[in-house]
Formats: sequence, C-alpha cells, structure tokens
Amino acid sequence: MDPRLPSLDEVIVAFDKGLRTVFAPAQSARPAPGASLPESGLTEAEKAHAAALMRVNHAGEICAQALYQGQALTARNERARAALEQAAREETEHLAWTERRIDELGGRKSLLNPAWYAGSFAMGALAGLAGDRWNLGFLAETERQVVAHLEGHLKRLPAEDRRSRAVLERMKEDEARHATSAVKHGGAELPEPAKAAMRLSSKVMTETAFWI
Repeated sequence: MDPRLPSLDEVIVAFDKGLRTVFAPAQSARPAPGASLPESGLTEAEKAHAAALMRVNHAGEICAQALYQGQALTARNERARAALEQAAREETEHLAWTERRIDELGGRKSLLNPAWYAGSFAMGALAGLAGDRWNLGFLAETERQVVAHLEGHLKRLPAEDRRSRAVLERMKEDEARHATSAVKHGGAELPEPAKAAMRLSSKVMTETAFWI
C-alpha cells in the first residue's frame, strides 16, 4: 500500500498544533491529580529535585504529543488515526498537569522543548509512513517505555511529595491504557533493534532535560 501523504491543510493544522504545544499553556478537561492534597513541607533541595524530574516528564509529554501528531498525519487507516488522536488529546492533559506542578515547585520547563518537538514529530511521521501496523506498534512500545520511565521517577521523587506522585500515577495509568489500545487496534511488535534505538533516544532526552 502506498504511503499516505498529508494535504497542505493538514500540514498547516499540524504546524499550528505544534506551536500551541510548545508555546501556549496546555489545558486539561480533567482536574489535575493531587490538586486537593496539601503541599508537603519539602526543603529547597527537594523542591529543585522534584521540579527537575517534572521538567523531564513535561519534556517527555512534548515528545509524545509530537510523535502522535506526526503519526496521525501520515496514518492510512481511520481507526489508527483516531487512536493516535485520542492519545494525543490525553497527552495534552499530561502537559497541563506537569506544567502546573513545575510552577508549584518553582521550576522551569526545558529550554529545548522546540527541538524535542521537532525531532519527535519527524520520527512520528516516518513511523506513520511505514504503515499502520508499525505505526501502532511504535505507539505501543513508546507507551511501554514511558510507563517504565514513570515507575523510575516515582522511586526518585521525595517521599513527601504526594502531589507530584499523584500526577505521575495517573499518567502511568493513561500510558498503559494507550499501549493496550494500540495493540488492540492491530499494532505489531517492533524488532529489538528498534526498541533499543528508542530507549537510547529517550535516555538522551531525559538526561538532557533534567538539566536544560
């Protein structure tokens, strides 16, 4: 089957979504997890550490948003495109939650967010061109790796930071559901070299975003 090439209108809409994702405050239809919990008495060092972890998670959500927008742009099948767009909508909520928590902790977002978005969008568009089975398989593997990443961050958060923990727990639930949905819609299992390359690129992003 020939690859699906997007129309000019679709490209313009995708570009607009990219600008909004990177530069505009994200909105959430669901309440932020942990918003009703009292703020813990974290030390300044603990706040800085938690804020850096949440900055990494926010940058990861920028990447996820870009991946799914790129994948949806070149997806051939309407069901696959709908699954990707639904995942992207929920990732927007994750963006809002992590951004809010960064502000509460007195931190800042990654200065490299435009670069993370551009690179991830290109990867997503290429995955879509490979065909819907691989496109959805890429989504499923991305979400599995994100779940593992979030589990690691839950262990690294200060024990008293219940508000950040609530955000990451809810995100983990959503990401696991996205992976299951992608497989259910026909996602193929990616070869191990592809998974290893994804883990490597994720490691570069997370280690860089922790500081920059």
